[in-house]
Amino acid sequence: MSFDRKIKIAPSILSADFANFGQEIQAIEAQGADWVHVDVMDGHFVPNLTFGPQAVKAFRPHVKTVMDVHLMISPVDAYIDAYADAGADVLTAHIEAGPHIHRTLQAIRAAGMKAGVALNPGTPAEAVAHLLDLTDLICVMTVNPGFGGQKFIDMTTKVRQLRQMIGDRPVHIEIDGGVDPKTAPLVVEAGADVLVAGSAVFKGGSVTAPEVYGENMRLIRAAAEGHWV
Repeated sequence: MSFDRKIKIAPSILSADFANFGQEIQAIEAQGADWVHVDVMDGHFVPNLTFGPQAVKAFRPHVKTVMDVHLMISPVDAYIDAYADAGADVLTAHIEAGPHIHRTLQAIRAAGMKAGVALNPGTPAEAVAHLLDLTDLICVMTVNPGFGGQKFIDMTTKVRQLRQMIGDRPVHIEIDGGVDPKTAPLVVEAGADVLVAGSAVFKGGSVTAPEVYGENMRLIRAAAEGHWV
């Protein structure tokens, strides 16, 4: 995954049809998804339980773009190699998930993946000030993590702070939570370039009507690119 600061749409397959993940992944990519976002939850760090390494490994052959794996788990370090083996291109850990995020980011990169760090809504931008040279992506949560379909929490001030802190480093700012054609322009204008969207992409579509996914993504991208800076 080379660095390319263009707007990227990363549909979250947490909102896909669980009985048809392979076809769903193929459908969103065919319709213009830039990345595929996989939300891993442990029922401990967040109140939901989703995809273990074997599930992610099963998704991998269907993903032809970038598999963006977001770990909402604690602890993280014991599972880094498993998700590397599963084929993650980007592995993101929460700064709140453990006391040694510096070590975690080093281990993610050492395992051959791009390293991401996620910030919950209550965590300030300053928390990553000393991590920027170890980080390829900062995921700004615009909902409290755990479930899809939540209402967007405005984090544009935090995004602006992060973009200023990043400077000319090749670091993506990803937004996760409540992204749709109304909220996408707000975060892109503030400096974000990767937009995770679940229900806003998958609503109304299916593997038999994938063009709906494409239209949903086009609406988000068009709204975002109208405010690209």
